[in-house]
Amino acid sequence: MKRLIIDMDGVLADVYSQFRKYERLDLGIEQEEAALIGKTEREAFKNVRTYVNSPGFFLEAPLMSGCVEVVQQLNQQYDLYIVSAAMEFPLSLYEKYQWLQQHFPFLIWEQLVLCGSKKIVQGDIMLDDHFKNLDHFNGKTLLFSQPHNMKKDPGKHQRVANWQEVQLVLL
Repeated sequence: MKRLIIDMDGVLADVYSQFRKYERLDLGIEQEEAALIGKTEREAFKNVRTYVNSPGFFLEAPLMSGCVEVVQQLNQQYDLYIVSAAMEFPLSLYEKYQWLQQHFPFLIWEQLVLCGSKKIVQGDIMLDDHFKNLDHFNGKTLLFSQPHNMKKDPGKHQRVANWQEVQLVLL
């Protein structure tokens, strides 16, 4: 059975919606998604570091549309792991674990990998929204479209726009 590695933030968890919500509450700014295209999270959101270090940021992030159903199907056909870099933001470690348990109760604890760098991760397929994670992966790579990567050429990575496309590519 092939090993499938799935990122959390920006792939399962809609962190852009969360950033926009926090910015609206914090600064009264409502950025349109089109204004975010081509900007990193740090460029797009003035107080991004404050937001990701705020209690509840990761725990309350909304789901990406369609991800639960597709992950459930993928879990039947792949040796599936959710791999998320959680060490940079200390509060995120437990919040990410709680979030995954809440939204993906069909996954067992052994399938949840909260780590620092993803360079050590090995498998057959990786689905992520950041080049820094995909570029070091030796297997097939799927680039999940997010505003920060939209203006970049996917290069060797196959771009997927949403969970319906992930389903078409992997099932």
